[in-house]
Amino acid sequence: MQATEQNNRVSYAGTGRRKSSVVRVRLVPGSGEIKINGRPGDEYLQFNPSYLALAKAPLETLGLEADYDILVNAHGGGLTGQADAIRLGVARALCQLDPANRQPLKIEGYLTRDPRAKERKKYGLRKARKAPQYSKR
Repeated sequence: MQATEQNNRVSYAGTGRRKSSVVRVRLVPGSGEIKINGRPGDEYLQFNPSYLALAKAPLETLGLEADYDILVNAHGGGLTGQADAIRLGVARALCQLDPANRQPLKIEGYLTRDPRAKERKKYGLRKARKAPQYSKR
Protein backbone atom coordinates (compact mmCIF):
# COMPACT_ATOMS: atom_id res chain seq x y z
CA MET A 1 0.00 0.00 0.00
CA GLN A 2 2.72 2.45 -0.96
CA ALA A 3 3.18 4.89 -3.79
CA THR A 4 5.84 3.69 -6.22
CA GLU A 5 7.62 5.44 -9.05
CA GLN A 6 8.57 3.48 -12.19
CA ASN A 7 9.92 5.19 -15.29
CA ASN A 8 8.71 8.59 -13.96
CA ARG A 9 5.14 7.23 -13.63
CA VAL A 10 3.76 7.46 -10.13
CA SER A 11 1.36 4.72 -9.09
CA TYR A 12 -0.66 4.27 -5.92
CA ALA A 13 -1.44 0.80 -4.60
CA GLY A 14 -4.21 -0.65 -2.45
CA THR A 15 -5.39 -4.11 -1.46
CA GLY A 16 -9.04 -5.09 -1.33
CA ARG A 17 -10.71 -8.22 0.04
CA ARG A 18 -14.31 -9.47 0.01
CA LYS A 19 -15.57 -13.01 0.70
CA SER A 20 -12.74 -15.15 -0.75
CA SER A 21 -11.60 -12.58 -3.32
CA VAL A 22 -8.30 -10.76 -2.98
CA VAL A 23 -7.27 -7.98 -5.37
CA ARG A 24 -4.22 -5.77 -5.70
CA VAL A 25 -5.07 -2.42 -7.27
CA ARG A 26 -2.71 0.15 -8.80
CA LEU A 27 -3.84 3.66 -9.75
CA VAL A 28 -1.78 5.14 -12.58
CA PRO A 29 -2.36 8.57 -14.15
CA GLY A 30 -4.23 7.94 -17.41
CA SER A 31 -7.57 8.17 -19.16
CA GLY A 32 -9.85 6.23 -16.81
CA GLU A 33 -9.73 2.69 -18.19
CA ILE A 34 -9.81 -0.47 -16.08
CA LYS A 35 -7.60 -3.50 -16.73
CA ILE A 36 -8.25 -6.65 -14.70
CA ASN A 37 -5.76 -9.51 -15.03
CA GLY A 38 -4.56 -8.04 -18.32
CA ARG A 39 -8.05 -7.88 -19.85
CA PRO A 40 -10.29 -4.84 -20.34
CA GLY A 41 -12.45 -4.30 -17.25
CA ASP A 42 -15.80 -4.37 -19.02
CA GLU A 43 -14.94 -7.67 -20.72
CA TYR A 44 -13.67 -9.24 -17.46
CA LEU A 45 -16.77 -8.12 -15.55
CA GLN A 46 -18.96 -9.50 -18.38
CA PHE A 47 -20.23 -6.07 -19.45
CA ASN A 48 -22.31 -5.88 -16.25
CA PRO A 49 -22.95 -2.17 -15.58
CA SER A 50 -23.47 -2.64 -11.83
CA TYR A 51 -20.06 -4.35 -11.41
CA LEU A 52 -18.37 -1.60 -13.44
CA ALA A 53 -20.13 1.09 -11.40
CA LEU A 54 -19.00 -0.60 -8.16
CA ALA A 55 -15.38 -0.66 -9.30
CA LYS A 56 -15.38 3.01 -10.37
CA ALA A 57 -17.51 4.37 -7.50
CA PRO A 58 -14.67 5.81 -5.34
CA LEU A 59 -13.21 7.67 -8.34
CA GLU A 60 -16.63 9.06 -9.27
CA THR A 61 -17.20 10.24 -5.69
CA LEU A 62 -14.05 12.36 -5.94
CA GLY A 63 -14.61 13.33 -9.60
CA LEU A 64 -11.38 11.64 -10.77
CA GLU A 65 -12.86 8.94 -13.06
CA ALA A 66 -11.11 10.34 -16.19
CA ASP A 67 -7.76 11.03 -14.49
CA TYR A 68 -6.53 7.59 -13.42
CA ASP A 69 -6.28 4.12 -14.94
CA ILE A 70 -7.08 1.19 -12.64
CA LEU A 71 -4.77 -1.82 -12.99
CA VAL A 72 -6.04 -4.84 -11.06
CA ASN A 73 -4.63 -8.24 -10.21
CA ALA A 74 -7.59 -10.30 -8.93
CA HIS A 75 -7.92 -13.88 -7.76
CA GLY A 76 -10.37 -15.98 -5.76
CA GLY A 77 -14.12 -15.76 -5.43
CA GLY A 78 -16.60 -14.67 -8.06
CA LEU A 79 -17.35 -11.46 -9.90
CA THR A 80 -19.45 -9.89 -7.13
CA GLY A 81 -16.75 -10.40 -4.51
CA GLN A 82 -14.04 -9.22 -6.87
CA ALA A 83 -15.97 -6.07 -7.85
CA ASP A 84 -16.48 -5.19 -4.17
CA ALA A 85 -12.82 -5.92 -3.45
CA ILE A 86 -11.76 -3.65 -6.34
CA ARG A 87 -13.87 -0.84 -4.86
CA LEU A 88 -12.10 -1.20 -1.50
CA GLY A 89 -8.66 -1.37 -3.14
CA VAL A 90 -9.32 1.74 -5.24
CA ALA A 91 -10.57 3.64 -2.17
CA ARG A 92 -7.45 2.70 -0.21
CA ALA A 93 -5.20 3.77 -3.09
CA LEU A 94 -7.03 7.12 -3.30
CA CYS A 95 -6.37 7.70 0.41
CA GLN A 96 -2.69 7.23 -0.35
CA LEU A 97 -2.91 9.67 -3.24
CA ASP A 98 -4.18 12.44 -0.96
CA PRO A 99 -5.08 12.08 2.74
CA ALA A 100 -7.87 14.64 2.21
CA ASN A 101 -9.70 12.02 0.11
CA ARG A 102 -10.25 9.88 3.20
CA GLN A 103 -13.19 11.85 4.63
CA PRO A 104 -15.54 11.76 1.58
CA LEU A 105 -14.70 8.08 0.95
CA LYS A 106 -15.36 7.19 4.59
CA ILE A 107 -18.75 8.96 4.51
CA GLU A 108 -19.76 6.86 1.47
CA GLY A 109 -18.59 3.67 3.25
CA TYR A 110 -15.94 2.76 0.66
CA LEU A 111 -13.18 2.25 3.25
CA THR A 112 -15.08 -0.37 5.26
CA ARG A 113 -14.29 -4.00 4.51
CA ASP A 114 -17.48 -6.04 4.21
CA PRO A 115 -17.04 -8.83 6.80
CA ARG A 116 -19.83 -11.06 5.48
CA ALA A 117 -18.64 -14.47 4.31
CA LYS A 118 -20.14 -17.90 3.74
CA GLU A 119 -21.17 -19.60 6.97
CA ARG A 120 -19.69 -23.05 7.62
CA LYS A 121 -21.78 -26.20 7.26
CA LYS A 122 -22.73 -27.84 10.56
CA TYR A 123 -22.95 -31.58 11.13
CA GLY A 124 -26.46 -33.01 11.17
CA LEU A 125 -27.61 -30.31 8.74
CA ARG A 126 -27.67 -30.22 4.94
CA LYS A 127 -26.18 -26.74 4.67
CA ALA A 128 -25.21 -24.11 7.24
CA ARG A 129 -28.81 -23.87 8.55
CA LYS A 130 -31.00 -26.11 6.40
CA ALA A 131 -32.16 -29.10 8.44
CA PRO A 132 -33.41 -32.45 7.09
CA GLN A 133 -37.19 -32.69 6.78
CA TYR A 134 -38.91 -33.50 10.07
CA SER A 135 -41.20 -36.51 10.05
CA LYS A 136 -43.48 -37.12 13.01
CA ARG A 137 -44.34 -40.78 12.07
